[in-house]
Amino acid sequence: MTKLLQNFSAKQIHLVILLIVGSLLGYAAYSMKFLGLEPCTLCITQQFFYCLIGACSFIAFLHNPDITGSRVYSLFLSLFTLAGIWISGRQVWLQGLPEDEVPLCGPPLEYIIDVFPFADVINALFMGDGNCAEISWQFFGLSMAGWSFIWFFIILILSISAFIKSKSSI
Repeated sequence: MTKLLQNFSAKQIHLVILLIVGSLLGYAAYSMKFLGLEPCTLCITQQFFYCLIGACSFIAFLHNPDITGSRVYSLFLSLFTLAGIWISGRQVWLQGLPEDEVPLCGPPLEYIIDVFPFADVINALFMGDGNCAEISWQFFGLSMAGWSFIWFFIILILSISAFIKSKSSI
């Protein structure tokens, strides 16, 4: 992948990240609307981090900053991506647990937001529950969370590449 990225500037890498994230969020919307898949709390949190990554890469692409600015954008992209890797990795871990070790399913997110304190909402968004262990979609043997983990990892490589390329693209 690094050979492929040698000809790209940091700005072009930010555009590639934006296109990847836009495609992933578009498929997530398609899977909810047309395939009838309901996202769990960890799925929603992953989508949130994809939105943060997309917004950051969009701003970096439009802004076309100097070396320092490009590295700051790449740093934020890396941090958002690492959070996404952790969340998708947690969901893959939950999906791999034996049935007797899966945490109990909790109430819907809307109910948690309305009734519980903010700390419990954050805990639900980052830790998930039994609903997050269900596998309702697979492609080549990987769940959507598994593919999300891979895409977050690819985006991390791209953001690190943009960080490195920022010194040579100005």
